[in-house]
Amino acid sequence: MARVLVADDASFMRQMIREIVEAEGHEVVGEASDGDEAVEEFKRLHPDVVTMDIVMPRRSGIDAVKGIMQLDPKACVVMCSALGQESLVQEALQAGARDFIVKPFKPESVVTTIAKVIEKPE
Repeated sequence: MARVLVADDASFMRQMIREIVEAEGHEVVGEASDGDEAVEEFKRLHPDVVTMDIVMPRRSGIDAVKGIMQLDPKACVVMCSALGQESLVQEALQAGARDFIVKPFKPESVVTTIAKVIEKPE
């Protein structure tokens, strides 16, 4: 199973993703509440997958993806975005994110997306 880093500025969202991911047998190895922290935790933990919110304080999810890709071009990042953020999602994918999940999400969409990106390494 995968080691997952959950990055979102909303603690309830981190908790929701943690519960979904852990119920599927994955291990949440860390959490980050902003983009800077996400990059630092990625550096420290080397997770298999990162779930990344797009809109976060200090450093956006898109900038954090760019920072993570500089550290590891094979990093596996899944963006989490609210409805109406399609242009930001495209920018994140161009920056190196592998896929995205639209909020509010259903648990099965999180599980399916993580499974898909784990099975399909770059």
